[in-house]
Amino acid sequence: MDWINRYIDQPLLHGAAGLLRSWHIRTRQPPELLEPTWNLVVLSFLLVASGQVMAGRPFALSVAALVMLALPSARKLFSAIKAGGSAYGAREYKSMRARAVAKREAEWSVRIIVLFSSACLPFIARIDDPVGACFMLGASVWFVLTGPLKTYLDAAEPPEPTEGDRTYSGVFHFG
Repeated sequence: MDWINRYIDQPLLHGAAGLLRSWHIRTRQPPELLEPTWNLVVLSFLLVASGQVMAGRPFALSVAALVMLALPSARKLFSAIKAGGSAYGAREYKSMRARAVAKREAEWSVRIIVLFSSACLPFIARIDDPVGACFMLGASVWFVLTGPLKTYLDAAEPPEPTEGDRTYSGVFHFG
């Protein structure tokens, strides 16, 4: 267990924390908006791919499924826009950090199970029906690209609100 924690879980947690940090620095958006944005990007890619592969009723069904998967992420992004943009301060940071610490300690086995199942899912699921195989491939791609990322982003250390702010220089203020 220590080997899994040291060589798999901890590096992925540090990578997720770095991803949250770079998202916050580059976009000036709260870190919790990274996951729904990524989910919508993956679903957009799957929509374009399904348009290339399917036609008729299977395409309409895949569009409906992708829209249903996109609704929670779109609602989260629209509610953040309605709330007034990037309201990420010390209170939100402390709340996110407390949730991340709790998830980091309590749900490490869930993160590992999601990671290994996402690695195995595309190889395990085989369907003889061509349309069903396309749906299963799309579901596998969606789960592989969003499942582990969500679990690791939820448990990662969030960036401080002042990180990347050029006007803030830490404890010492020069000039």
